[in-house]
Amino acid sequence: MEQYVGIYFILFVSFATLSFFIIFYKHKTLFSNPNLPPGKTGLPFIGGTIQFLSCGRQGHPEKFIIDRVAEFSSEIFKTSINCDPIAVFCGPTGNKFLFSNENKLVNACWPSHFNKIFPSSHETSIKDESKKMRELLPKFFKPESLQRYVGVMDTIAQKHFESHWENKDEIVVYPPAKWYTFWLACKVFMSIDDPQYIVKFLESFNILGAGLFSIPIDMPGTTFNCGIKASKYIRTDLLKIIKQRKIDLAEGKALPDQDILSHMMLTCTEDGQYMKELDIADKILGLLVGGYDTASISCTFMVKYLAELPDIYERVYKEQMEIAKCKAPGELLNWEDLQKMKYSWNVACEVLRLVPPLQGTFREVINDFIFNGFFIPKGWKLYWSVHTTHKHPKYFPEPEKFDPSRFEGVGPAPYTYAPFGGGPRMCPGKEYARLEILVFMHNLVKRFKWEKLVPDEKTVVDPMPRPVLGLPIRLYPHNTT
Repeated sequence: MEQYVGIYFILFVSFATLSFFIIFYKHKTLFSNPNLPPGKTGLPFIGGTIQFLSCGRQGHPEKFIIDRVAEFSSEIFKTSINCDPIAVFCGPTGNKFLFSNENKLVNACWPSHFNKIFPSSHETSIKDESKKMRELLPKFFKPESLQRYVGVMDTIAQKHFESHWENKDEIVVYPPAKWYTFWLACKVFMSIDDPQYIVKFLESFNILGAGLFSIPIDMPGTTFNCGIKASKYIRTDLLKIIKQRKIDLAEGKALPDQDILSHMMLTCTEDGQYMKELDIADKILGLLVGGYDTASISCTFMVKYLAELPDIYERVYKEQMEIAKCKAPGELLNWEDLQKMKYSWNVACEVLRLVPPLQGTFREVINDFIFNGFFIPKGWKLYWSVHTTHKHPKYFPEPEKFDPSRFEGVGPAPYTYAPFGGGPRMCPGKEYARLEILVFMHNLVKRFKWEKLVPDEKTVVDPMPRPVLGLPIRLYPHNTT
C-alpha cells in the first residue's frame, strides 16, 4: 500500500509542476511587462471563467463586461478565461480596431476540442478554412442570388404554420422556430424537403450543438462524446448526399446553381482546387449549425417582444397586411415585398440589439501591438462582445427599452451595432437571416395575435440566449376574433 501512496504522490507532484509551468508560460507576460491593460486575472486555471459563464446562465451576460468596464476601463481590460490571458476590447473604438485588423494583428480562434467535431479542420488551419468559406459564400449569399429563394422560404413558412401552429390554442415557440429555420436551411443549402428526413437530421444536430458547447470530456455517455458521435452520423449522411449530387450533376438531374451544395462542389478556390468531399460535408455541417440556431433565437424573441408590446405589434400587423392584401390568392412573397417591410425589419433589428444570438467572439493575437497605450502581447486571446455597445446608454439611450425607431434614418452610430460582427469576418449570412426572419414574421402576424403564458419567464445564455421554458404562448387566430 505504501508503494502506491508514493507513486500517487509522485504523479501528483509531477502534474502540479507541469500545470504550474503551463500556466506560467501562458501568463508570463503578466509578470514581464508592466504596461498591460488594467484588470484582474483571478486564480490560476479558474480566472474569470466562472463569473463569465454564470452571468450568462443568470440571464445577464452583459454584467461580466459592465462590471469590469466600471472598475477598470471603458475601452479595454484584462481577465483570464479558460486558462488563457484575455484582453477584452470595448466600445466602438475597440470594435473598429478589431474589425480593421483581422488577419493583420489578430486571427479567429476556436477551442481546440472543436476539431473532434469538425475533424477536417485538422488538415488546414482555421485561417485557411475561413478564407475558403469567405471565397465561396458571398457569391451565394449576395442579395441578387438570394432573391430567387424568397418564394421557397414563403412556401416552407406556410407549410410550417399549417402543421405546427394552426388549430392549436397554445404552443411553445422555441422548438417549432428551430424546426422552421432548420427546414429552411436544408432546403436552401441542399434542396432537401422531406419532413421525416429533416426530423431525424434535426435530432442529431441538437445533440451535436450541445456537444460543441459542453465540457470537452470524451468519455462514453458525456455530452461531448454524444456530440462527436452525432457529428459522425451527420457527416456520413452528408457524404451520401454529396456523392449522389455528383451523379445528378453529371446526368443533368441537378443544376449547378440550384443550392449552396452544388455551388461548393463546382466552385474552385483561388489556387484552382476543388474542395474535397469531407471538407464540403464539414462546411455544410457548420452552415447548418450556424444557420438555423441563431435565426430561430431571433424569431423566438421577436414573438416575445410582440406579445409584450401591443402597439408595436399593431404597426407590424398593419405593414404586413398591406403587403398581404396586394397579393393574389396563392401568390407567394417576392423580393419587392420584403423591401417594403421596413418597420418590421426595424423591430427585428431591435430584437437583435437586445438579444443578440452571438454574445461575442474570441481572437488570437498574431503580432504584438499597442492599443490605447497598452501593450498586447502575441499569443494572448482577445474577446469582443456586442454588449459593450448594445446596452450602453451612451450609444443607445434607455438601453433596456424596446425602441425600433433607433434604426430609422441613418440608424446607430458606426461600430455600435454589430449583431453580425464586422470587418472581414462579418457574418456572410446576414442577408439570408434577414429574409428568413421577415418571412417568418409575415406568416405569423397575418395569422395570429398571441399572449405569453408565463409573464416573467427567465432568459438564460448558455451559450446562446433562450427562454428557459421555450416561450409558451396562447394563440388567437385572426379569423375567429
